[in-house]
Amino acid sequence: MSETLIEVKNLSKHFKISRKLVLKAVDHVSFEIKRGETFGLVGESGCGKTTCGRTLINLYSATDGQVLYNGQDISHLPKGKVLDYKQRIQMIFQDPYSSLNPRMTISEIIAQGLNIHFKMSKREQEEKVNALMADVGLTASFGNRFAHELSGGQRQRVGIARALAVEPEFIVCDEPISALDVSIQAQIINLLIKLQKERKLTYLFISHDLSMVKHISDRVGVMYLGHMVEIATSLNLFDEPLHPYTQMLLSAIPEAEPDPAKRRKSVKIEGEVPSPITPPPGCKFSSRCVYVKDQCKLEVPTLKEIRPDHFVACHFPRVCEEVSSC
Repeated sequence: MSETLIEVKNLSKHFKISRKLVLKAVDHVSFEIKRGETFGLVGESGCGKTTCGRTLINLYSATDGQVLYNGQDISHLPKGKVLDYKQRIQMIFQDPYSSLNPRMTISEIIAQGLNIHFKMSKREQEEKVNALMADVGLTASFGNRFAHELSGGQRQRVGIARALAVEPEFIVCDEPISALDVSIQAQIINLLIKLQKERKLTYLFISHDLSMVKHISDRVGVMYLGHMVEIATSLNLFDEPLHPYTQMLLSAIPEAEPDPAKRRKSVKIEGEVPSPITPPPGCKFSSRCVYVKDQCKLEVPTLKEIRPDHFVACHFPRVCEEVSSC
């Protein structure tokens, strides 16, 4: 069993909309990330994936719960230790167009972290920046350019180099390919895999692209309306999903050459995603689930281990299992 690097315990992030209304973007989410693995986080837009990632690295202050990094609670760090934590954990943002400062050169953008965390001479810093650009597939000539002079893929490479500059061991990849052309997406994914092997990195890979998550992730967590509904290895989740929401997501993946013998039964989902401000009582998926029972509308299901390393938050996972194998 690999060592646990990140352990999230009952993490919540709520946003106060008005005096009476609260948006529960992330609500009592628990999972762990092993050292050296890629943990995928999937779900529909607005389910809380990005908020969870940003709360995990302290870009948002947690409303409740804990985030343990190497066993240390970093949810409420004293000011003196925040800088050290930020060096070890970095983030690659979704939009390479807005995440880079348009008034700074590429070299200056990459060197920001070096200026904060390391004492280097100007020559040492220049050599480090050039080496980082080479690592992500950019030549030294890009150093004097500005972000608007680069393509989307090149900008995302700069974002990756900036994250690597402070030599982190954990990186949150927040939909790093969703804003890129399809032809560039595979290049960025392959670059992330290459860097992970070379630098022994650990990733939280947030995406709504299920096929890409399957390709890059060791384990996957599925979120719905701020809650974690299923966690399993990538192989088990995509082969035998046990939660009806996960089955719905996977049945929506188009297949170029489907095998009739292995074709997954389409799961019908009714209605729209409820408002996170006024979610339904009990199971948050109960208002859309075709297998709903009275207990689902009254009691919130807890995340339980149904199989080895396969956790599901469903009152009747065995029913769902039968459906997934139809």
